[in-house]
Amino acid sequence: MAYSGPFTIEAKTSDFLERDPAIFIDGERLSPAGRDMLPVYDPSSGRPIAHMVDALDEDVDRAVRSASAAFRDGRWRNMRPADRERILYRFSGLIEQNAEALAQLESLEQGKSIHLARLFASGASSEWLRYAAGLTTKITGQSLELSLPPGPDHWTAYTRREPIGVVAAIAPWNFPMLIAIWKIAPALAAGCSIVLKPSEFTPLSALWLAELAIEAGVPAGVFNVVTGRGGGAGGALVRHRLVNKISFTGSTATGKAIGHCAMDAMVPASLELGGKNPAIVLADADMDGTVAGLMMGAFFNQGQVCAAASRLYVEAAAHDRLVAALEAAIRSMPVGPGLDPDAQVNPLVSAVHLEKVNRYLDDARAKGATVIGGAPVPADGGYYAGPALVLEAGDDVALVREEVFGPLLNVAKVADRQEAVARANDTEMGLTASVWTSDLSAAMTLTRQLEAGTVWVNAHNFIDPNMPFGGMKQSGIGRDFGTEWLNAYTDIKSVCIAH
Repeated sequence: MAYSGPFTIEAKTSDFLERDPAIFIDGERLSPAGRDMLPVYDPSSGRPIAHMVDALDEDVDRAVRSASAAFRDGRWRNMRPADRERILYRFSGLIEQNAEALAQLESLEQGKSIHLARLFASGASSEWLRYAAGLTTKITGQSLELSLPPGPDHWTAYTRREPIGVVAAIAPWNFPMLIAIWKIAPALAAGCSIVLKPSEFTPLSALWLAELAIEAGVPAGVFNVVTGRGGGAGGALVRHRLVNKISFTGSTATGKAIGHCAMDAMVPASLELGGKNPAIVLADADMDGTVAGLMMGAFFNQGQVCAAASRLYVEAAAHDRLVAALEAAIRSMPVGPGLDPDAQVNPLVSAVHLEKVNRYLDDARAKGATVIGGAPVPADGGYYAGPALVLEAGDDVALVREEVFGPLLNVAKVADRQEAVARANDTEMGLTASVWTSDLSAAMTLTRQLEAGTVWVNAHNFIDPNMPFGGMKQSGIGRDFGTEWLNAYTDIKSVCIAH
């Protein structure tokens, strides 16, 4: 099945879409015969563009056993770190060589703007992979002074970091390629093997990444991909007894369930979960910069971003002016498919998710909130929802407290910064937050008071490989990125030598 829409796509992308559905195990695409396959839809039209394998427990078992065998025989972890680094740099280069085709594939399967796909899918993915590759040669332990009798001259002790083993990685659908790289890169850099399960809505780019990894020189079995439903393939993966580490990005509810699986098996888990992220606007904020920044913070990728600003607390003196400017901005955004370079409102990922977002809006209207925008967008069968501002929402409105993961921004007027901080922190989640002000002293004070893993000032939704990222409270466990990124994919071994 091939794309048949109004936009021209690269031959590489078209050829990839026409391949038989497959999973990727032990360095090869495997296309199980006689299976029912699941469709992959183009969110801009609602039409299928490909099919995928709905992996069974036996498929997952084969993938994990392949990864385990590759780890045990040391074909990857026992390479010189410099050689692993060189292969990962080559992998990054292959992503860059196929950048446009990969970006088009992500735009087609996820619905996002082709501009964002170029920036995040193919562009940022190669940068994050290079950052992790550079850490491969910088894994270190510590020398230890001991107080054991008869004294330090009789003992030599040190620690070493060793790859943890087989990593079970589950990536979400909002940035399928980039977030997959956030799991692949540190696992491979640390010397681990990995089995990746992408979202059933966006499985295609993960399979292409696996092929590029083999082409770069990653040995067969080190990087495997199984596709399918979360409750099927995903559940079998996180429960597999040969898994040594779980890395999951997704909803808090699913993350909690995976956390229980990890605890039952006594394996570590990195969980990057949901957010109900506040933005505080003080009266002295630069209005033009704040409007532009909040449009980015709340609505890019149609709000389908775990870190997106979804609660806006505005000092009274700036409230009406800010709402008017945001309303003008959302009403001016052209609508269209992700492949349309002029479109700023693109489809949501699926019909199921569109229905969920619309339920939140219906609930807000029914309970007396004022909704600006948010009207259904006419489209040829696509999953479109217009961006919306929600005003005067009471605590009984679901979107005030629950993560919507869509283009809805709840706006509330506050008397002062103390009220803003109190309401911003009044949530079970703590992923990100932002402060908008021209007052440096206020910015420094509020960043300390906000309960979030990342706090921006006069910006929102900007991340970097060198800046650790993760959540407080129920927004997750652990941190990605930064110079200690690989620590979560290693075990510490203490060595003590008597002499």
